[in-house]
Amino acid sequence: MDKKINPSPITYLNSGVDIDAGNTLVEAIKPHAKRTITRGSRAELGGFGGLFDLRNTGFSDPILVAATDGVGTKLEIAHKSKIHRGLGIDLVAMCANDLLAQGALPLFFLDYFATGKLEIEVATEVVAGIADGCIQAGCTLIGGETAEMPGIYNYGQYDLAGFCVGAVEREQVLSPDMVKLGNVAIALPSSGVHANGFSLIRNLIDRENLDYNDRSPFNKNKSLGMSLLTPTRIYINTVKAALSFGGVTGFSHITGGGLLENPPRCYSKDLCLRLSVKHRPLLPVFEWIKLTSNISDNEFARTFNCGIGGIIFVQEEKADNLLNLIKETGEDAWIAGQIEKRKQESVIIEDTETSWR
Repeated sequence: MDKKINPSPITYLNSGVDIDAGNTLVEAIKPHAKRTITRGSRAELGGFGGLFDLRNTGFSDPILVAATDGVGTKLEIAHKSKIHRGLGIDLVAMCANDLLAQGALPLFFLDYFATGKLEIEVATEVVAGIADGCIQAGCTLIGGETAEMPGIYNYGQYDLAGFCVGAVEREQVLSPDMVKLGNVAIALPSSGVHANGFSLIRNLIDRENLDYNDRSPFNKNKSLGMSLLTPTRIYINTVKAALSFGGVTGFSHITGGGLLENPPRCYSKDLCLRLSVKHRPLLPVFEWIKLTSNISDNEFARTFNCGIGGIIFVQEEKADNLLNLIKETGEDAWIAGQIEKRKQESVIIEDTETSWR
């Protein structure tokens, strides 16, 4: 085999990976991590692992609860709109809200950011949003991973994943056997689509020949991209207050699977949630989706949160007082349904013919 004379050296940089850019990013995001410091944390980035002192959090007999998630194809809308910060909040929300289903409160968060070519400003904006979300959730950003992967992702594209760990006292863990016949469902409003159903939305936008930089058809004050990228709400403070009040038997985070598939994860197979949607009009974004897509009520309810981002289940005798407490915190919650004996369906949604038309 003939050897080439003085071949050009192959480096990591000319192979598409910029180590210096990665180091620059770490320095750029350190101030954002420091913004999230809480009891038990150090938020010192750059080590092989993040440290967290569980003993310093005040729990006496804790059970750890972990959740991981992403933000789905909402990423593509951020890419085309060049609006990135809200995705970080989405990422934290999708994980932190899930912890509430077991009654756990978030302690710390880690992220995974993968891209074809590292753009420091974009990555910094995403991590800044993650820090924003951590502050809202009361947890610490203790670490993460940035992967530059040429050939796997195209230029300008990136993917996100998040990992959140929380804790709950052993005797306070929420489980499906706690929700009982007659329990009341208190609905917590969503801020919009949150981070599920965007494949359908993107398909709809393509069919309607819309541009993400055009004025939104359902919000004349914003571009379509900006209005769709409204961050997911984080329900930690509301649910924490409800748990402290007492009588709470469950919490459902309305994510993928919508109003039909998420509530049943919180109660046994012999029970059913009868849920009315007449108490709040559809948000403009959902009105637009429903009308423009011609989607059926059933498909709509199993794809989107439809304006309800979370459901608190509570003992009937405590429902009114708990609702008043929640409203005093500034949350626009409402009583939306009740647990019944299941005959066939696990969720029965009422009043769609008047509220979703």
